[in-house]
Amino acid sequence: MQDQNKGYFDEYENLNFHPYNILMFLVLFGICALFLSLSAAFIYTRVQADLPPVQLPSIFILNTLVLIGSSYTLHQAKKMFQADDTDGYKKMILYTVILSFLFLILQFIGWYQLLASDYFIGKDNSTSYLYLISFVHFAHVVAGLPFLMLFLKAARKQMNDPVTVLVYFSDPAKRLRLRLISIYWHFLDILWVYLVVFFWVNWLIR
Repeated sequence: MQDQNKGYFDEYENLNFHPYNILMFLVLFGICALFLSLSAAFIYTRVQADLPPVQLPSIFILNTLVLIGSSYTLHQAKKMFQADDTDGYKKMILYTVILSFLFLILQFIGWYQLLASDYFIGKDNSTSYLYLISFVHFAHVVAGLPFLMLFLKAARKQMNDPVTVLVYFSDPAKRLRLRLISIYWHFLDILWVYLVVFFWVNWLIR
């Protein structure tokens, strides 16, 4: 019986070969391929048609900082989980969700500012690619939010007394899922920074 339990826990401890870990790697690889393809298509279209660059509104810098902040709070939540800090864990997950929604709101404001600057969808191919690329990233953030909210809901519902807290923090499945959503979120953070720098460099190269 002891060996069976050990095998169960090893399944989660050896994350490099866990099916969920492999699936996450494939998802991130696919996202990388998608955004690299879109970046290459943007450059090719701009060069071929000799299109002017698109200047990002300054609010894109602000929402970059907000997304980096959400990545930091999620990292802190993971540390609180490992330290069995119930209040700190709940707070960091809540802060991550709030900052994520704030990023989405700022993204809408950024698109509005683009439209106000006469960068309409369909104005030219480079402008269309800007909206497309930023929207695809937006969609990936939206896709990750339900998982964060599930963590927040589970923490509030299941961590009511010392026994349930111990069970929650001892659950290897929750530890694995927290690690996977952290990897995904940090990846989206790095990807967004890349996109902002990418469009900024394209603005400089006129």
